Amino acid sequence: MITENRATVDKGLYSSIIINTYVKLLKKRYAYVDIGQLLIDSGMESYQIEDEGHWFSQEEVDRFYSQLVKVTRNAHIAREAGRYAASPEAIGTMTKYLIGLIGPAKVFETIERVAGGYSKSARYSSRKIRANEIEITVTPHPGVEEKPYQCENRIGYFEAAVRIFNERFPKVEHPECIFKGGTCCRYTISWQESPASTLKKVRNISAFASTGFLFYAYMFLPLFPLKIASLGTLAFLILFTMVCEKQERKKLTIAIDNLRSSTDQLLDNLSFNYNHALMINEIGQTISKQIQIEEILSGVIKVLRKRLDYDRGLILMPNQKKTHLVFKNGYGYSDEQKRMLAATAFHLNKPESRGILVVCYHERKPYLINDIEEIKDALSLRSLDFAIRMGSKSFICCPIIYEDECLGVLAVDNKITKRPLLQSDINLLMGITPEIGISIRNALLIQGQEQQFLSILQTLAASIDARDFLTAGHSTKVTEYAIGICRELGLSREYTEMIQVSAQLHDYGKIGIADSILKKAGPLSPEEKEEIKTHAEKTEAILKRINFKGIYREVPIIAGSHHERLDGSGYPRGLRGEQIPLGARIIAVADFFEAITAKRHYRSPMPEQEAIETLLKESDRHLDSTVINAFLAYYRRSVPMPQQLMSGV
Repeated sequence: MITENRATVDKGLYSSIIINTYVKLLKKRYAYVDIGQLLIDSGMESYQIEDEGHWFSQEEVDRFYSQLVKVTRNAHIAREAGRYAASPEAIGTMTKYLIGLIGPAKVFETIERVAGGYSKSARYSSRKIRANEIEITVTPHPGVEEKPYQCENRIGYFEAAVRIFNERFPKVEHPECIFKGGTCCRYTISWQESPASTLKKVRNISAFASTGFLFYAYMFLPLFPLKIASLGTLAFLILFTMVCEKQERKKLTIAIDNLRSSTDQLLDNLSFNYNHALMINEIGQTISKQIQIEEILSGVIKVLRKRLDYDRGLILMPNQKKTHLVFKNGYGYSDEQKRMLAATAFHLNKPESRGILVVCYHERKPYLINDIEEIKDALSLRSLDFAIRMGSKSFICCPIIYEDECLGVLAVDNKITKRPLLQSDINLLMGITPEIGISIRNALLIQGQEQQFLSILQTLAASIDARDFLTAGHSTKVTEYAIGICRELGLSREYTEMIQVSAQLHDYGKIGIADSILKKAGPLSPEEKEEIKTHAEKTEAILKRINFKGIYREVPIIAGSHHERLDGSGYPRGLRGEQIPLGARIIAVADFFEAITAKRHYRSPMPEQEAIETLLKESDRHLDSTVINAFLAYYRRSVPMPQQLMSGV
């Protein structure tokens, strides 16, 4: 238990709300103090003070208070700052919460929860003595070494908790103190009712008494004295009611003053939360529709750019060997910076690589840096030079984690707006990254399954091609050509992948053809030619036994139709024109060109120029001219061609 408390001490015990109250007090009553220099001397940053999610250690607040007393020359400023928390200028999130508790008694009854928003250094408990008196006990956690000024600051906050609801400060007695030999700090807090409440009681009692008096007068006094008594009593009640109403308005004015400053902030918070809710919903919808990592990251980046208040953002992921972090996607960067990011790899396997992105990846912890100068000594020269060239000053990087495995890093920064980055920004991003991590992990699993599936297909195709050393690699080459055609035609990724599978297996039916026919060196007999033709039917029949899903259901018919011809002279069904699936027309062109340019037992490979001319002669007679043109456009870029041939295509 002590170990856990020590860890808490090291991480931070006191909310920035406490320090921010001091800063607001200085601005209001100690205008001569240079707050910027005070924070520098204390080792604090202004963005840390403004961030209600930031927590300071005991050492940090001690150093701040020491410098504070030195510049203000006020040894009791701690209590003054605590009291100042009740002023309209100092109203913060926690104070607004207190106002919602109706009165001081309710505040002190929930002191343990309330104090938790300010401090993690001690355990708070309360005991009600009377309606307007309560006892509070504060017991520091083991390992925490508070200072006397923090006891005074607590008293100030107790006074402020009553002052929010009342014009008067309460009476605070401190019978036991840890700094005077006690085992805890014990406080007895009592308060008087507000003038408005007191006057209300007096008015109600007076009204009751007046009713009794008038009844007596009516029964025993003559008419004229009765009238005088009635008028006097009525005038007294009216006057007294007016005084009560004035006090009530005064009390209401105080409450309005306390809440006025929070209205705009409340609306901002509502807008902020609504925007973030929309963002999380959009991210969920975006990534749930994608199974490719590139598309997932692209969708996430678009939503982040639209919904988040950051100038720039990027996502890095490890390469396949997990030796480097590489840039995947981002926004807000110039074209030159994007080229620089794409050309930069952050080493994951070198001890001297100390960049904050690498540290974030290895330690699986988020980091907030509001001034690169703060960490320049911890960076390698290469990392520092890279940060300078990218124009980075302040940034946040968060690990993208799935089940303790870091899948990448999300980083954001503000180069143009200069808005300070806060702990709340880290909280927001760390709420997003697990969703991204789940989607990336699912995509990686699907990608792995696809690679496994394709490797099985390649093995099956290779097993057929390997029956003859002259046809080894035929299916691979046909697949390469078919994919190139698909890309030239602008076909979808899903359709291209389906064609890839069909092309790999387009000749699988040859497993049922005898070697004596497949490897025959001379011309085939009519019967042997007919036997060879059956491989298309056999391919389709075999592939139909595989339980293909979705668009892959087209694989058997496409693979089995790659010998169909536009004029109906093909096989096995004699399909014509548009009756032939587009995928089959694509594989037909790829298969035709690969076959005539490869060596066979019965002929030598056709020269490239003659092969292209032969392919063009088949245009719109046997083979689709659109597909042929797409193949030649792809082939022209992939393989250097003679000038005269290029001009003829």
